[in-house]
Amino acid sequence: MTDVQGTVTAGFEPVLNAFRTNFTERGDVGAAVTVYRDGRPVVDLWAGRADADAAPGADAAPGADAAAGAAGADDAPARPWRCETAQVIRSATKGPAAAVLHLLQQRGRIDLDAPVGTYWPEFKAHGKERVLVRHLLAHRAGLPVLDTPLAPEQARDGVSGPAALAAQPPLWEPGTAHGYHAHTYGWLLGEVVARATGRTLGRWFAEEIADPLGLDLWIGLPDAEAPRVGRLAPVPAPEPPASAGLKVRPKPDVARAHQDPDSPTRRAFGVVDPLPDENDPAHRAAEQPSSGGVATAHGLARFYAALVGPVEDAGRGPGRRLYVPATLALARTEESVGPDRVLVVRTRFGSGYMLHGPSSPMLSPASFGHPGRGGSLAFADPETGIGFGYVTNGMQRSVTSDPRAQALVRALRTCLRDARH
Repeated sequence: MTDVQGTVTAGFEPVLNAFRTNFTERGDVGAAVTVYRDGRPVVDLWAGRADADAAPGADAAPGADAAAGAAGADDAPARPWRCETAQVIRSATKGPAAAVLHLLQQRGRIDLDAPVGTYWPEFKAHGKERVLVRHLLAHRAGLPVLDTPLAPEQARDGVSGPAALAAQPPLWEPGTAHGYHAHTYGWLLGEVVARATGRTLGRWFAEEIADPLGLDLWIGLPDAEAPRVGRLAPVPAPEPPASAGLKVRPKPDVARAHQDPDSPTRRAFGVVDPLPDENDPAHRAAEQPSSGGVATAHGLARFYAALVGPVEDAGRGPGRRLYVPATLALARTEESVGPDRVLVVRTRFGSGYMLHGPSSPMLSPASFGHPGRGGSLAFADPETGIGFGYVTNGMQRSVTSDPRAQALVRALRTCLRDARH
């Protein structure tokens, strides 16, 4: 049986049970989950091994963690997942990235209703004069694809992505439809922040959000933190039992969209070709606000908790809160809804965040946050004061709704419901 470490406040034991079952029945290899409620952690759990591609069995020798993680060989000794273990969180990075623009708006430094060209004049080419900053956050800019994909080293150089998007005609009239900007989202937001502030988005996030809140959450991993990061690897998702009801399988039109090389779906997810090695230290160190963030589950949960209320701040003074009520309302206001031109399924987006719905279930209709393709999920629920973070190194085929994360959310919902009775 998997040895689960950490703490659970009385009343939240169902989350512990669901987390343990993720390892015994749902294919988790190494993972962590943290739940904040009203500014305090009530669940903080981790288990398994840090490197999904390492051989299970004996733990690494003391002091060998960094070497094992760097080696990444299948026969490397297995490092145990520890409380400080972090992982690449893929598109769960988009939520923290959006917070940078919202806080800049809150401080009067950026106007979300201004044309992007106000800050980035080169962007106005090819019919993009009327693209608003708001459109970037809500996946309405019509720029999920590039006519010429970038190599991985170009994708992380901080220059090639924005330059390509400045020269790219939109796929549809901006503002009239939405489609998930899987990779281009980060270059779009990052360039606006750089032009408006003179700082990169990752640096702004570190200096104005992560450092003051004490978050283990980075958009651009510092070299000193590299030994903490586990390795990702694809893992099979176990077939659910017949009694589990509906099986998670892509609809035929979704499957066709991913297979068609000319579809917006395939092109959006193929903006970087070949796909980058997410275990490459250069990938983790690069500032890639769309999908390159690195975090602990605790860091994600604490971040989202701070969006909706003050979080406890032991040794740092009074509790801190990031969003004033008007900014919180703005982030949660539905901007895009309906058939997604990239994901094909029906999606809902607020301003930079996915909203609760059938394609991306969270805790309640009030929830907002973002999943990461393959497993990770983080969100806030202002009605219950919840900040939730789940990270995993076993990448399954999920895009917006992973069975492991959903099992944890269902357990959390049960805890909150029982507490009311």
